[in-house]
Amino acid sequence: MTDALVLDLTEVGQTDVGRVGGKNASLGEMIHALSAAGVRVPPGFATTAAAYRAHLDAHGLRPRIEAALARYHEGAASLQDTGTAIRRMLLDTDFTPDLAEAIRAAYRKLGDTLGTADPAVAVRSSATAEDLPTASFAGQQETFLNVRGERALIDACRACYASLFTDRAIAYREMQGFAHMQVALSVGVQAMVRADLGGSGIMFTIDTESGFPGVVLISAAWGLGEPVVQGAVDPDRYLVFKPPLADPAKVPILDKTRGSKTQKMICATGGSARTTMVETTRREQSALVLTDAEILDLARAGVAIERHYRRPMDIEWAKDGATGEIFIVQARPETVHGTRAAATLRTWRLTGKPRPPILTGAAVGEKIAAGPVQVVHSPDAIAEFREGAVLVTESTDPDWVPLMRKAAGIVTDHGGPTSHAAIVSRELGLPAVVGTQRATAILRDGQEVTLSCAEGEEGRVYDGRVPFSSTELDLSTIPETRTAMMLNIASPAAALRWWKLPAKGIGLARMEFIVSAVIKAHPMALVHFDQVTDPAARREIEALTRGYPDKPAYFVDTLARGLARIAAPSHPHPVIVRMSDFKSNEYAHLLGGAAFEPDEENPMLGLRGASRYYSPRYRDAFALECKAVLKARREIGADNIIVMIPFCRTPAEADKVLAVMAEHGLKRGEDGLEVYVMCEIPSNVILAEQFAERFDGFSIGSNDLTQLVLGVDRDSAELRELFDERDEAVKRMIAEVIRRAHAAGRKVGICGEAPSNHPDFAAFLVECGIDSMSLNPDGFVAAAKRVAEAEAQRAASASTRMPAAAR
Repeated sequence: MTDALVLDLTEVGQTDVGRVGGKNASLGEMIHALSAAGVRVPPGFATTAAAYRAHLDAHGLRPRIEAALARYHEGAASLQDTGTAIRRMLLDTDFTPDLAEAIRAAYRKLGDTLGTADPAVAVRSSATAEDLPTASFAGQQETFLNVRGERALIDACRACYASLFTDRAIAYREMQGFAHMQVALSVGVQAMVRADLGGSGIMFTIDTESGFPGVVLISAAWGLGEPVVQGAVDPDRYLVFKPPLADPAKVPILDKTRGSKTQKMICATGGSARTTMVETTRREQSALVLTDAEILDLARAGVAIERHYRRPMDIEWAKDGATGEIFIVQARPETVHGTRAAATLRTWRLTGKPRPPILTGAAVGEKIAAGPVQVVHSPDAIAEFREGAVLVTESTDPDWVPLMRKAAGIVTDHGGPTSHAAIVSRELGLPAVVGTQRATAILRDGQEVTLSCAEGEEGRVYDGRVPFSSTELDLSTIPETRTAMMLNIASPAAALRWWKLPAKGIGLARMEFIVSAVIKAHPMALVHFDQVTDPAARREIEALTRGYPDKPAYFVDTLARGLARIAAPSHPHPVIVRMSDFKSNEYAHLLGGAAFEPDEENPMLGLRGASRYYSPRYRDAFALECKAVLKARREIGADNIIVMIPFCRTPAEADKVLAVMAEHGLKRGEDGLEVYVMCEIPSNVILAEQFAERFDGFSIGSNDLTQLVLGVDRDSAELRELFDERDEAVKRMIAEVIRRAHAAGRKVGICGEAPSNHPDFAAFLVECGIDSMSLNPDGFVAAAKRVAEAEAQRAASASTRMPAAAR
């Protein structure tokens, strides 16, 4: 029985990759299996692989194509000449009457379904070796949008056949080891989604840089989706936390970053062009493409698709501006992190101290690379591109892949983390800094630069070669410990990098880092903006808070999302968020801060920590901190957050702080909220039982505790030799608070590098029975091994002390 030439998408599914290619098989599968889950796929049909092979045989093309490829392999013809010759063979041959009529009949049937003659359609290539778990073949063949009429459709289908032999597709199959003539092409024809009136973009059901599986990453721009894929526009970026998505009361959006979106692609209304690029309006540039509700609906569709295919997915979507409906127009396996070994973690770091970066953009990958710049404006320059140079260009599309393979790293003017340059850089294992806006204008040929994607979400380009190193951790060698090993994390941007470490949560998340590095403005300056007199500060604050209903809302929203991003990779393990612990001199440096801070002789012992929270000087600002934590826990869904109060001097002060927190919705014990206290003042040890009545746990701040026990300024270079957490007096205080807290039924942890730096100190803490240790990520592995050794020695010692009968 001969195979059909054309099949409706409702007639195909996941097992039909060999008949209609990976893209069309996936579309049909989603129509069958995921409609009930809210996944909408535009109706359409597909030509079959049998139709493609019959076309080759009808015109005797197979031996001619094989001969052209043989000349290429023998070195008698270039890649470009070979691709051009084969494409011309396919473009110059008409479809057989039966294939042409089958396509026309399916097109007319689609028009009947849509209630219109000659409907506009999207025509996409779907090869039988693409959208595989190990090789995406992303963008290797052509797509044609806004095709209308039977003749135009036939021409577009023939052009899709020819695109199986684009230079980039030939090169990609060679790299992946696929035999050219074993691959067939199916053409998918779908009703055109009017994304030119709405928006479109890409969605990954995994963090594309770290591989963290607990989030959905969405890119969005106005108009049709091709510029987003190609990186020709700088899109919005949304990050959604998966676990709370099933709860309709939650809005688990961890990040919303507005892109510039200066252009969009729309359907052309006249002439031979089907689409055209136009400038966006100022309103479009300043607005987000999707509402919160649309972001969440799209993320839920992504999770449903991922759950069905049982692997991370790379998805293209389009919003119909006429109806407001969001459609899925493509879904394929994510091929970078989905196939990477989960038992290893490679980290990169700069070992030299660079000057400030000359360019910044979105970091792609987590690597570092260095080399000479080569600015390239066309992929045709492959012969002139030097192996190991840093490719600098406006943006890339699939034609650039052969050239990209020769680069040490990539820098682009435009594009986001889901652009073509980003996707291919990850697949090739190259660091890339995309969306710098001005790389081609700033960088010059031959200039030595260093690309760093190892410092969080911001990719940085440094002038000159900066020394760097990399380390690969075998996570399977990290031992299990009784003591909970946790992490210290300050930066929301870097939080996802460390999700693979087997940490039992975060023992210290520093709120003040988010305030200083992300929010940048003093919270009292936002509450009482009328009291800010510095014109420069006023202008910066106005710029930061643009788009928010009021200035305090900017603080609450930004802080809440930052805290939730830190908490997400550890969920459901606890994440201990320390409320702000700036000193007055540090607060004064924030935008507008000078008007609200006292001039103190000794800020270290002044208005800091708990004493601020009920002080008239700061109480209004602390209310914003409380609202941000409440939003992170209740609205976003980061309910693993534990609040910690720093520098709490007396039980009476604790009562005041807890009362203020409750006034603003953070009531200890309500909705499972736990509140810890930093143990960093001798009074916290001496009155441990009274503090234990008010708090759920203690976290030892060894730096301040050492400073106050020994009377040594922790910042004094003159007294550096006296400052030692291992001093007997400090150790006695630590041992005492652990003993007394445990007697009161409270847990005790420590946050600091001493257990990592000093094996004897780690052993001491284990001997005291400490419940947890929290360290910076780069010290985690060494500390875990030391703790495991200390626990084994303690167990062995206990065994030898035990009477023989008990043993």
